[in-house]
Amino acid sequence: MNKRTCRGEGNLIVQRRAVTAVLAAAALLLTAGCSSDGGEEPGNGGNSSPGSPEPGTSAPASGRAAAPTPPAKGSVEVVRTVAEGLKTPWGLAPLPEGGLLVSSRDGGTITRVDERTGKKTELGSVPGVAPGGEGGLMGLALSPSYASDHMVYAYFTSDSDNRVVRMQYDARKPAGEQLGAPDTVFRGIPKGTNHNGGRIAFGPDRMLYVGTGETYVTELAQDKKSTGGKILRLTPEGEPAPGNPFGSPVYSYGHRNVQGLAWDTEQRLFASEFGQDTWDELNHIKPGGNYGWPDAEGKADDSRYENPVDQWSTDKASPSGIAYAKGSVWMAGLRGKRLWRIPLDGTGKSAEPQDFLTDEYGRLRTVVAAGGDKLWLVTSETDGRGTPNGTDDRILELRVK
Repeated sequence: MNKRTCRGEGNLIVQRRAVTAVLAAAALLLTAGCSSDGGEEPGNGGNSSPGSPEPGTSAPASGRAAAPTPPAKGSVEVVRTVAEGLKTPWGLAPLPEGGLLVSSRDGGTITRVDERTGKKTELGSVPGVAPGGEGGLMGLALSPSYASDHMVYAYFTSDSDNRVVRMQYDARKPAGEQLGAPDTVFRGIPKGTNHNGGRIAFGPDRMLYVGTGETYVTELAQDKKSTGGKILRLTPEGEPAPGNPFGSPVYSYGHRNVQGLAWDTEQRLFASEFGQDTWDELNHIKPGGNYGWPDAEGKADDSRYENPVDQWSTDKASPSGIAYAKGSVWMAGLRGKRLWRIPLDGTGKSAEPQDFLTDEYGRLRTVVAAGGDKLWLVTSETDGRGTPNGTDDRILELRVK
C-alpha cells in the first residue's frame, strides 16, 4: 500500500560556524515543508509533554533517553472479558476518571463501559451519522484539555462526507442525554461505501491527527489538494496545524486507507494501513511523506516513496487499530483474526513480528494502551463480515510483554 518519502528531517546539530546559518535555515524549511472496513477487500490518543520534538522527527525529546530495545519475543495473556454484547464497536477512548467510551459504527451511539463491572450505559446518539458499508460512527478521541472542557471528538460518515465533530460529555445528566450537540470541527473528507478511514488521535503535540481513505478513487491518494487517502494534522479547532508540510491540513499522503495511529516513547508516529491484494503495512509517518498508493503496495524500490516498517499478506492482517506498549506496536487484525506485536528500537523494527490470539476471538478492530503492560482489545464480529456468537462483540483486557 504505502511507501514513505520525506527528505531531511530531524534536528541538525552543526559544529562549523561557516555552515550554521545555512543549515539552520534549511532545517526550518524542512520542518514546514517536508514535514475495507475491517481492512479487507470484498473478496479477499495523548497529551503533549514539555520538550516534545517537532512533529515527525525521529529523535527523542530533549533530555529524554531513547527507550530500550524490547526483547525479540513477547507474550500476550487474556486477563478477562471486560464487556460483551456490543454491536459494531469501532472507536475506544478510556476516560481519566474511569470507564471506556465505545462508538457503535452502525448504531451511531456512544456507550460508556464500566471497566470493573462491564456495565454499559448509552450516553446518546450522534446526530448526522449515516452508516453504510464501512462508514458510520468510527474513531473517538478525548480533547487534550479534557479535564477542563470534557470534550469528546468523533469521526463519522454523514450523508455527504466524512467529518470530525466534538461534543461535551456530561455524566451528571440522565443516560441517553449525556452528549451535547455536536460541533463540526472538520468536514469535506471524501466518503464512499468502503475506505472511509476513521481513526483519530491527539498527538504529543496536542494536535489532532486524522486517518482517511481514498474511497476506492485511487487518484485521491496522490492529490495533495484532496483530504482523501491522507493523514491530516489539525488544531483542536480544526484548522491546519502550525508547521504542516504543505500549509494545508495534509500531513502525509499516498495512503489507501489509514486505520490505526499511535506514538512511541520517542514520539514517532506510526500508522497501519490496508493493502489491496498483496501487502498490508505498518508505516512510520514523516511530515510530507509520500507512502506510494496507488503506484506502490508494500515495499518498493523507488526513492519517491516511503517504505513500511513491515508488511503482511492481506490474509494475515487487514490491520485496524494500533497501540504502543512495552516497546512494541500492537496491531489488531481483522481478516487475519490475530494481534500482531512489532518490537521497535530507535531506528525501526528490532525483531520479526509475532502474532497472537489467532482465530481465538475472531476479527479484531481496536487496541488501546491502558498503562504499563495492559491493553484494551475490541473484537469486530458484528460488522457484517464476521460470524458472531451470543457474546460478541467484546472488550478484552490483555497483559503483554
